[in-house]
Order: sequence, then structure tokens, then C-alpha cells
Amino acid sequence: MPVYRRDVIIDAPVSTVFAFHERDDALALLSPPVPPVRIVSRTGGIRAGARVELRVAWCIRWVAVHTAYERDRLFVDEQASGPFRVWRHRHEFESMGARTRLTDIVTFEVPGGRLVNALAGLAAAPGLGMMFRYRHRVTRRLCERAA
Repeated sequence: MPVYRRDVIIDAPVSTVFAFHERDDALALLSPPVPPVRIVSRTGGIRAGARVELRVAWCIRWVAVHTAYERDRLFVDEQASGPFRVWRHRHEFESMGARTRLTDIVTFEVPGGRLVNALAGLAAAPGLGMMFRYRHRVTRRLCERAA
């Protein structure tokens, strides 16, 4: 199964960075302009059991359920339905005193077996890289401003 990992150091305490992710508008703020993402419905924030339904690029319905939550440490969302066979996004927060290491780990699988997934991992890396660079820039800017 392909795995994508990216981390960033943010000059803000972990409580500030985690609280940003708990904001009602965080997902909208963290979604890059391309492809367009519209939040259809959302319940429960980021705690385990929370659910969000998205429309991606006008036509892809994506439902994610949060499966783990530990304040100031991590939360996990997993695709319940959508374009992937498996999609698991683990958000980890590590306190470094006045700074925070934010790590995003995405594990995914597409239909089609090992070779297809190996190729999907290579093909997805540039798009995931652009998305997480955008997300980390926004997180850094807003959290460092708040700190």
C-alpha cells in the first residue's frame, strides 16, 4: 500500500496548532483551490466518530469518518466511501516546547492490485506534495500569527 508522509515545524505550541485543526473552518481553509472541494455536511468536528461529506471537483463524493482522537497528539480520518479502496490520513502533533512538529501520513490503496498501487503511489506523490505544501503553509501562517 502506498504511503505518503510530510512534516513541518511550526513556531507555535502544540495546543495552538491542534486547536487550529479543531476549528469549524479548518478544512475549508486547508483545502487548496484546485481541485475545488465543497463541504456538503459535517458532524462532530475531528473527534472519533465525526463524519464529513465532501464533493471534490464537482463530481466525486467523498465521505470520511474520524476513527481516532487524542487531544494535542493526533487524529485520524478514514474514507468511508469515495474514489479509493483505502484512504487513511493520520495527523500527528509533536510538542517541541514553543514549537510543534506536524506530521501527515496518508496510506492509500486503489483498486487493481500491487502493480497498480505501486504506480498509483508514484503518480500521486506530486499531487499530494502540492496539497500538503499548501496545507502546511496555511497552518504555519495562521498558527504562527496566533501564537
